Amino acid sequence: MKTNFKFDNSYTQLTSMMMSKVMPAKVKLPKLVLLNHNLAKQLGLDFSSLDEKQLAELFTGNTLPEGANPIAQAYAGHQFGHLAILGDGRAIVLGEHITPTNQRYDIQFKGSGRTPYSRGGDGKAALGPMLREYIISEAMYHLNIKTTRSLAVATTGENVMRETVLPGAILTRVAESHIRVGTFEYVAIKRDIQTLKKLLQYSIERHYPEIKDLDKQAPEFLKLVLEKQIDLITDWMRVGFIHGVMNTDNMAISGESIDFGPCAFMDYYNPKTVFSSIDHHGRYAFGNQPSIAQWNLARLADAILPLLDEDQNKAIDVGEEIIHSFKEKYEKKFHKMMKKKLGLITDEADDVILIQELLDTMEKNNLDYTNTFRDLMNDKINNETLKNFHAKWKIRIDKQNRSHEEVLTLMRNVNPVVIPRNHKVEESLKEAHKGNLVSLNNLLNALKDPYTERSDLTLYQQPAPETDKKYKTFCGT
Repeated sequence: MKTNFKFDNSYTQLTSMMMSKVMPAKVKLPKLVLLNHNLAKQLGLDFSSLDEKQLAELFTGNTLPEGANPIAQAYAGHQFGHLAILGDGRAIVLGEHITPTNQRYDIQFKGSGRTPYSRGGDGKAALGPMLREYIISEAMYHLNIKTTRSLAVATTGENVMRETVLPGAILTRVAESHIRVGTFEYVAIKRDIQTLKKLLQYSIERHYPEIKDLDKQAPEFLKLVLEKQIDLITDWMRVGFIHGVMNTDNMAISGESIDFGPCAFMDYYNPKTVFSSIDHHGRYAFGNQPSIAQWNLARLADAILPLLDEDQNKAIDVGEEIIHSFKEKYEKKFHKMMKKKLGLITDEADDVILIQELLDTMEKNNLDYTNTFRDLMNDKINNETLKNFHAKWKIRIDKQNRSHEEVLTLMRNVNPVVIPRNHKVEESLKEAHKGNLVSLNNLLNALKDPYTERSDLTLYQQPAPETDKKYKTFCGT
């Protein structure tokens, strides 16, 4: 079966404690639902010689590509603040594919059956959550946010039992790696310092080869992971994305967005917004995401503490200094990002106040987060309170002595016209369950160019109806 997969499975060279070899479960009646042709091309893959049946067999694991060496990874994780031993309970990494440009990506099945880490689960996945991950991950990519991506979705011909009986499916996920904060926590729990050193060295070679100083590898690694997470969270805040389950096992050290379970996008601005059905106390609310990222990074510092310095007290000091730098660095990145959203090119002392005034105005008036910035750009101001802000903003813009077009260009590059609105996602999933993919494909097409205003995007720009304000998302496990 010619596909151009070129596997070089370096992770399997780590100690066996880190993984279990496991084969995807065979499925009864595989059927291909979606294939990401653009991503396949970027990866240097060629499926042109395969028919629909062969593709379905390939993307359900009934047929494995040459060179695949399937493993389930072991890891731990703080889930809602509580540490647990976890691992890939329904996922299998087929191997690491090397692209024609020499980039390395994990190719992973999600929903491919039980593993030694399934913890009593069936190891399967339902069609809806796998299609949701496909939609959201592709939306994130086109929004210019660092993310894992989806190569394919295929149904299995079997049913899975969740709240109801649902059609089973498998997602093929592509990631720079699946090494998580929880991976380091797992090794730390085992108190295996040699494996911890190996994991650190491997992670540096794979993701941070710029680290050269052998004596400061661990501190430099922690600093760079922190920087990547600040960049990522800032981008989430830029577009109103709420991950929904920011456990340490869902934070990738590569800085990619990973695991799109109960995630959603905010319509009406409120920093306390929560959609996840399992987040009862708002731990992972929109406005809490920066502080949770810092908390997760502190758990990474805990895990690699013996490597930060041989002297434990010095190691604690080094770790604390790095983690405490998060707040100031994030605030600088956040305000820089918000200034771009408002077209502020020059610096003024009151810019922070102006930004906060807009956020307060949006919250008090129940304004749409995405559309408000586009309305400012287009001078479409209907809300009276927003008119007051708009007048102040225009004065501030005029002080810059920059052309109108320069300001608008800056704003257009960071303020999307469309996001995957929750109600549109749900509409497309509902139709997909009936076997109709028209709505889903239309949504995917709308999300491919999210920063350009087009007449055909009107349907995708409207916030959810008032009746959807109690919208909930579910994990799917």
